[in-house]
Amino acid sequence: MKYLIAGLGNIGPEYELTRHNVGFLILDRLADEKGSTFKVDKLASISEVRHKGRVLHLVKPTTYMNLSGKAVNFWLQHHKISKENLLVITDDIALPYGKIRLKPKGSAGGHNGLKNIEQLTGGQNYARLRFGVGDDFYKGNQVDYVLSPFSQKELDELVLNMDRAIDAIFSFCTIGMERTMNHFN
Repeated sequence: MKYLIAGLGNIGPEYELTRHNVGFLILDRLADEKGSTFKVDKLASISEVRHKGRVLHLVKPTTYMNLSGKAVNFWLQHHKISKENLLVITDDIALPYGKIRLKPKGSAGGHNGLKNIEQLTGGQNYARLRFGVGDDFYKGNQVDYVLSPFSQKELDELVLNMDRAIDAIFSFCTIGMERTMNHFN
């Protein structure tokens, strides 16, 4: 069985350890854990890992956040993966830092990367793993907040929180969305 796991973020060293790049960071850690590396290919950095008989195609779009749908749609079609086997990992300011939430579908909630995925894949019917980055910013400073680096306190907890997200990814691919949501939400 094949899955497309898309971690959202922005390319470039200036974005590397920012809250908005948590999708990239989680996939980097997952690939490293499985002894895999990323290579740049059409519209994305890609990697492939195996877990309990499943093939996970890891995709980090190189299109920048707001055009993530181009890469996600391309790799879904390229690997002939149904949207039921798509999981998108993204930051979420509506969740406290480090909290994860899985959803089988839903609105973009103002997230431009998710909006673009909806537009280019034909709707909201795809799973997402939302990683809480908190909302410690003044009104109107949302963009600056998500594009700023994690605080030292957040960095100290990041690995543990990313490992929980990776466990949720593996669970989604092996036991399905419902049981995974019951365990992790």
